[in-house]
Amino acid sequence: MKYEERTMFHHETADTERFEQVILLAVRQIINGATPQEFFAWAEVEVPQGLGLYDYGLDTVEIRRLAHLLATSIWNATPRPDQGFSLQPLPTPWPEAACPCGSGERYRYCCGAVDDLPELSSELIWELLLDELPERTLQDALASGAIPRPLLARLADRWLEQDRPGRAVALLEPLFAGSVADLDGDYEPAFDVLCDAYDRLDHWRKKLAFMERLGQEGGRALKAAAWQRRTTMYIDEGDFAGAQTAFATALRSDPDNPGTALLEITLLAAQHRDDLARARASFWLHRLRRLGFRDEGFMEFLTQAVDDPQEALVDSQADALDPILLDLYDWVSVATARPLPDYRLVPVRPPREPVAAGQLPLLDDALGRVRRRPLEFFGIPAELRPPAAVRRLEAQWRSLFPGGKPESIRLTLADEGRVWQSAQWSDFLLAHPEAADSLDCLDDLATALYEHPESTLPWISHALLRPLVERAWMLVTGALPPEAAYYLPWARQHNRPLLRLLFRRYLCQLEEGQPQGAALTLETLLRLNPQDNHGVRAELMNHYLRCGEDQQALALVRRFPDDLLADLAYGEVLALYRLGEQERARTALGTAVHRLPRIPHYLTRKRIKRPRLSPVGVTPGGDDQAWMYREAMRDVWEAEPGILSWLKRVTA
Repeated sequence: MKYEERTMFHHETADTERFEQVILLAVRQIINGATPQEFFAWAEVEVPQGLGLYDYGLDTVEIRRLAHLLATSIWNATPRPDQGFSLQPLPTPWPEAACPCGSGERYRYCCGAVDDLPELSSELIWELLLDELPERTLQDALASGAIPRPLLARLADRWLEQDRPGRAVALLEPLFAGSVADLDGDYEPAFDVLCDAYDRLDHWRKKLAFMERLGQEGGRALKAAAWQRRTTMYIDEGDFAGAQTAFATALRSDPDNPGTALLEITLLAAQHRDDLARARASFWLHRLRRLGFRDEGFMEFLTQAVDDPQEALVDSQADALDPILLDLYDWVSVATARPLPDYRLVPVRPPREPVAAGQLPLLDDALGRVRRRPLEFFGIPAELRPPAAVRRLEAQWRSLFPGGKPESIRLTLADEGRVWQSAQWSDFLLAHPEAADSLDCLDDLATALYEHPESTLPWISHALLRPLVERAWMLVTGALPPEAAYYLPWARQHNRPLLRLLFRRYLCQLEEGQPQGAALTLETLLRLNPQDNHGVRAELMNHYLRCGEDQQALALVRRFPDDLLADLAYGEVLALYRLGEQERARTALGTAVHRLPRIPHYLTRKRIKRPRLSPVGVTPGGDDQAWMYREAMRDVWEAEPGILSWLKRVTA
């Protein structure tokens, strides 16, 4: 319903909902077959009562005039199903005739003197009719072509809700069959519903072609809508470079589109660029105010985004979000602000020393190789145990929480999100904020968030997962500072929740563009779990090399000699070469090539076809491993002058 039409009597009623309800009741009278005489007799009584006109100090003549004017506008704009959905407007009275409102004055001096009253459009009335007419009558209206074309989106959306996407597609595709250059913003809802219907039918190629066409040939509003949707798709895929390019095109297409404002805040918040999101929210707030934009809900969103863009996005999506997620959001804000509990370190028996993941068995000293340092070098093995009250709470939690623990070093469960099918555990959390004192509970919640169907939403990571892993970080750095003489072997089951939470913290930091903080988390993980069950040494090595920290890279290599991870074996070569020690680099390269011979071939080629990748893991020494190392680090190698030519020459 258009703003000016909804508020045409605003100064008399100050209640838009009342106004809309009166129009709906009046339309029902007309489509049910009321004659003009019956309709105006009804309107004389019901319109003043419905609008509350008696509460505004108006006299009887004024009330009667307003009621008659509104009733006339509704009658003239309402299509009659019994007349083939045609309009049956009332004839304009003769100027000298008595005014039909019953005031007793001549028409020219009464209702005929009102020349600034906006007319209700037939399109506005059709919005109401689509919800009022029975299915058979709607089919007749469709067959006659009486329904305004932009409003077909509402009917198609209803069919989509009824799981009839094919019918929605058949209704909307003809709207865009011809030239789309002249279609204005009224067709945006049809565009959105048609794309949703394509998604439901898994017609993704058809949807992409449709979006491409509108993005190239559509009018300003539709072109912007197409690029806005493309931006959203890129955000969902985590392709922020593609999202930024698509967003820039949407902005150029329609610079004053409020949807573009929402999209920009979403894009920035998804990348956790909250300071810039606040600044842009402030910009859009002032810009839209100057343009006279009146949507109070959207302006409230921008006002909130100036203060906290992440929370603004959560609130804006609250109606569509899983209620358990919203409960968890409320719990996190309270529970993670609690004082930290006192965990204690309990020495345990040293674990057996299996070879760390991805390493070759050690060679004898007689062959000139350096053995790995024994675990005793890293301190005393221990478990981090919670206070007695936390242990009692964990026993209750285990009886309620339907999920288990991930297998080995995995981060997810194979239960298809079964955790989210019950709200019993979330009710327990709301009643027990002290559950945030338990690393075991925090670990379960982090695992559950990974399993949620909407886990890709950026705010889930930022507003829910990140506070959980930060609490684990504060707890462990307090209980185990860098100078502590203890480590937490992964082999002890009680240590796994914390170590898993720290690894998740690293992933969050990486996603949020915090490489230095992520490196500190990896260093802490290696200190606490020197066997490196998660293989974080590879990411840490690549971080050191990207930052030019070659000596730290070599120190890491010395902790893991004879490593089958390409990142360490070839990272050592790169570090030595950059330090000017080419002979040592040549020796290290010979060892690396002996173990992993395919890497140089993939590094030195400007272009190379991607090999078949296995879904179950990487083959040490295989083409898949070489390809993945190239993807991760070739830009760093290429940035070092002469090294790729040297690598090609030495390994020829």
